[in-house]
Amino acid sequence: MPSIRWFPVALLGSLILSAPLVWAEITEAQEKPALPDALRAPQEPSQVPEADFDQARRLLQQGKYDEALSALHELEEKNPAKKGLAHELGVAYYRKSDFVNAIVYLKKAREQDPEDREAEQLLGLSYYLTERPAEAIPELEKVQTWYPSANVDAAYILGICYIQTKDYPNARKAFARMFDVPPESAASYLFTARMLLRQDFAPVAEEYAHKAMVLDPKLPLAHQLLGEVYLYHSQIEEAIREFRKELEINPGNAAGYYKLADSYSRVQKYDEAERLLQRSIWLDATSTGPYILLGKVLAKKGETELAVRALQRALAMDPNNPMPHHLLGQAYRELGKNEDADRELKLAGQLELRKNARP
Repeated sequence: MPSIRWFPVALLGSLILSAPLVWAEITEAQEKPALPDALRAPQEPSQVPEADFDQARRLLQQGKYDEALSALHELEEKNPAKKGLAHELGVAYYRKSDFVNAIVYLKKAREQDPEDREAEQLLGLSYYLTERPAEAIPELEKVQTWYPSANVDAAYILGICYIQTKDYPNARKAFARMFDVPPESAASYLFTARMLLRQDFAPVAEEYAHKAMVLDPKLPLAHQLLGEVYLYHSQIEEAIREFRKELEINPGNAAGYYKLADSYSRVQKYDEAERLLQRSIWLDATSTGPYILLGKVLAKKGETELAVRALQRALAMDPNNPMPHHLLGQAYRELGKNEDADRELKLAGQLELRKNARP
């Protein structure tokens, strides 16, 4: 059996959603997304030498999952023990995102053929996607032994499973492997702290961030991550202290200025926040967060026309983000442009509904 292909998981966090750390960091609203590439079954059929599966495989390639499953179940009624049938059904259910049924057939396929690596991988992913990380770990650990250097995606998913089962040392080893750094290095603790924070394990993330700084006091982004932990818990003064330390180490860090500005805005120090946001934008004009926060800060200062310009800039970059639409609607209302305000507020509501409807 060929192994499944693994793809980059830069957006896998969208599947494994982190708690937002700053009010302005709103993700782009979309229609219901397809399964991320890293978790997809292979598009090309496995090479089971059975012509009876050809029709079902063609239907799968066309995205006709129910029809493919119907064809496979017809074969199952005629010959339940047919070689390769459990594998085909497991893959079909996985492709349909019916992971509960995928598990049933993938387990059967693995029992019938212990060398079925594709079934092994998809079984681990199916356990993961049905929130059964403890059962996913043994399967995904086997994947690591097959492809110890190339399987970055497997390392990521395995690391998340370790976090979910509170096995933090093994999570750190998985992420160290993923980023090709020593497991006991400051970088491995920092990477793991970031993943822990995304999984809403803030206390452990704080511990790991401190450990990273003990190992390397000048490590970039360590103070920033710790500041995010404090900001997450509304410990504003502590967050400000850490963000300032980060900028002492890394003064060219645009995100550091943005996060420090967010902290100041929360204690109504709007002049300081505006000054820092301008620095962030000068360093990186491609991020929407600083423009959105700048729009809010300027509105709070009574500079509504300037706030409108900042929010329009954010929307030019990210038109499906409900937050700038909402803030722009409020700004238009303040300027007496009620028709424009109604339009923006209505659109913000629609985009928010679409965002909340996503699984």
